[in-house]
Amino acid sequence: MPALPLDEAGKYVAAAYLVFLTLLIVYVAIMGMKVARIEREIGELLDLEEGKEAGRSPAVKPSQDGDQSPQTAGQDGPSEVTHSGGPGP
Repeated sequence: MPALPLDEAGKYVAAAYLVFLTLLIVYVAIMGMKVARIEREIGELLDLEEGKEAGRSPAVKPSQDGDQSPQTAGQDGPSEVTHSGGPGP
């Protein structure tokens, strides 16, 4: 004889699946935010490197979170980063 009758156990199984699905969605959202942050930081590093190659000295502008982040001088606003290969649109 099972610990719980099958007609009562169904709601507990459904609740367990909902909890698992919720945790999975939260995990994917956290990983997505981390990937977006890393891509943004790589873009900033690429912009900084392009500025060094062009012979310009980098300027320091305050970022969104108040920290000082290096940006190339003469650029106002976000820049578009192009990738030479790899997956993506």
